[in-house]
Amino acid sequence: MRMTTTKQVAVIGTGVIGNGWISRFLAQGLDVVAFDPSEGAEQRTQASIQQAWPSLQHIGLAEGASPDRITFVQTIEEAVKNAGVIQENVPEREDLKKSVLAEIDQFAEPDAIIASSTSGIMPSQLQADLKNPGRMIVAHPFNPVYILPLVELVAGQQTDVAVIERANEFYTSINMKPLIVQKEIEGHIADRLMEALWREALHLVNDGIATTKEIDASIIYGAGLRWAQMGPFLTFHLAGGEQGMRHMLEQFGPALKLPWTKLEAPELTDELKEKVIEGCETHAGDRSVYELEVKRNEFLVKLLDLVEEYWHEPSAAVK
Repeated sequence: MRMTTTKQVAVIGTGVIGNGWISRFLAQGLDVVAFDPSEGAEQRTQASIQQAWPSLQHIGLAEGASPDRITFVQTIEEAVKNAGVIQENVPEREDLKKSVLAEIDQFAEPDAIIASSTSGIMPSQLQADLKNPGRMIVAHPFNPVYILPLVELVAGQQTDVAVIERANEFYTSINMKPLIVQKEIEGHIADRLMEALWREALHLVNDGIATTKEIDASIIYGAGLRWAQMGPFLTFHLAGGEQGMRHMLEQFGPALKLPWTKLEAPELTDELKEKVIEGCETHAGDRSVYELEVKRNEFLVKLLDLVEEYWHEPSAAVK
């Protein structure tokens, strides 16, 4: 496949993730053609762009960036016909995704990259029935997509190596930090790690050990601050003193045999659901989700500046 300079992208499905992609693409000076059959989708997208734009202005807009460079169309065929990259973001149902991807594959340009934002399904499953499976990958982002730079790139068994390389170039060009997953697995990398923490947090709430607010505080003021700069491995490397991880494993390795965690998720009973829901609503107080999102965005923009200042990766791509 030839390498092209992508100026137009298609976004199929404009929920939270799809709209996040749209805002990032627009901020990078690209033209976006979007398709979503849901009633009111275009209006929700416009509102989402307006909310994201102040953060994107702070981060820095590319030359020619404009919130007006988006067009909604009535069919997938119209959306993908001139796109260099097609980002699929329909609900996380394998049958639905495979159906939509097959239609995208039917009408997309021969050298277009077809990328699914799936958070858990392996690309080999999604590309199995495609006529041109070699150009299909997973490109899994994190919410809010227009601020957080990580995108997990995952090849399926039939994906052409050149397509991952081209995808790496493209997502790097829109100021993202591609993480090329070496071996496909359900949930990829980051979601598997978050899922493990989420399950343990649910056990702590279910067993009456901590409230949702207390668990959030334990991450906000402890591990989260360290992870934002160094991640779990280098954080533990520092915990070992001058000998680093070698001493850390000698000292704390035996604790791995202790019953500190419960990796199986607890039964999501009505009682546990109410504990979690009530805890979150109480913690949020009178602040709406929109107000919390605004505060989150302001925080993340400032935090990203700090991460770049104190931990600048020598290479744009994470491999």
